[in-house]
Amino acid sequence: MADSTTADSTMADPTTADSRRPPDALYLHVPFCVSLCPYCDFVVYAGAAARGPRNRAAAFVLALHAEIDLRADAIVAAGVPISPLQSVYLGGGTPSLLPADAVDALLRHVSDRFGIAAGAEVTIEANPGPDERGDAEAWRRAGITRLSFGAQSLDAAELQRLGRRHRPADVAAAVREARAAGFESVSLDLLYDVPGQTDVSWSATLEAALDLGPDHLSLYALTLDDPDAEGLTGPLGDHLPTTRGARRWRAGAAAEQDEDRAARQYRDAVRRLARDGWRGYEISNWARPGHESSHNLAYWERRPYEAAGPGAHAFDGSTRRWNAARLDAYVAALADGRLPPGGTESIDRATADTETAILALRLDTGLPADAARRPPLAETWDWAISAGLLERTEAGRIVLTTTGRLLSNELFARLLA
Repeated sequence: MADSTTADSTMADPTTADSRRPPDALYLHVPFCVSLCPYCDFVVYAGAAARGPRNRAAAFVLALHAEIDLRADAIVAAGVPISPLQSVYLGGGTPSLLPADAVDALLRHVSDRFGIAAGAEVTIEANPGPDERGDAEAWRRAGITRLSFGAQSLDAAELQRLGRRHRPADVAAAVREARAAGFESVSLDLLYDVPGQTDVSWSATLEAALDLGPDHLSLYALTLDDPDAEGLTGPLGDHLPTTRGARRWRAGAAAEQDEDRAARQYRDAVRRLARDGWRGYEISNWARPGHESSHNLAYWERRPYEAAGPGAHAFDGSTRRWNAARLDAYVAALADGRLPPGGTESIDRATADTETAILALRLDTGLPADAARRPPLAETWDWAISAGLLERTEAGRIVLTTTGRLLSNELFARLLA
């Protein structure tokens, strides 16, 4: 059940109670989608649970309010002073399916219990389809400052293969509406190594995305995990069981994937975005100057963050915590005034140091040069340099090369061994 976001190695001993710190960020997981994409492993309830007379959104929102209170109460009871949040992120699922007044009420509640700093980044994820992206002007009035659209592709055939409901034109319309509403920070998610995708169609998607003028791009290789086999789907697990249909789709998709093609597409994106001055500040994320995701940086910089909702993960500086994915158990517990089921994991010093190195290397700022002489990097330094995965910059930092980014999982596995 381990999450890869943990404590900062510069903090106090993570085994002591005084290492707990107030959250810099808050994640709220909204587990509803109109339909379930076959590659998706996020905690999602689709169809009638999301829309229609039997939808479960209202009961969920009440439970989410209750969890916000209980989490804030627990922090205060532990003697940890709460300071205003630097970021709030509504993810999912498709949180843009919630009514704008429900989102407004949630943010007001968060502000009352935690505080939201002036100038904080407040993001909501949205699907680009006209019946899923919500009202951009209403999001602005509710206090949202950043929109993240799950475009995934700008090729109609690829969208259909991925089980997406929107069309390329919907992505363009969503971005236009966001700009018209005054949003100054818009992000797009795109997938590469998609079944049936070619280098030409990937390049066309990237160019079409750039033509829309976003401020941030997240580019992910299509990953087909098996949470059931990994033991993540039990009653206290943070994933839901994979449906038979999704399992069949993934088996077919995996047969069409190609590591060499994925590497080419990633390298092409690196070159293309660098040409326009984009900063590849993290392995999968690029931004125009000043538009790096503040919320995600809290994870990668290993700052404490709070979380609420089914399957959500939190970290307080010494312990990771997750909520179980099952919506029934989540709502029932909170309706009874109890915290939802889930689990915790304490972070020891060796784990904290290793995860500090891994998360820092995901960023373009990397690690200080003397990290090469310290665990855990010392044991793999010579191999990583000879394999062309790491390099020293003129500024005296250790960073991943492009090859290192492509093979980062192998490097990180060695650091964890």
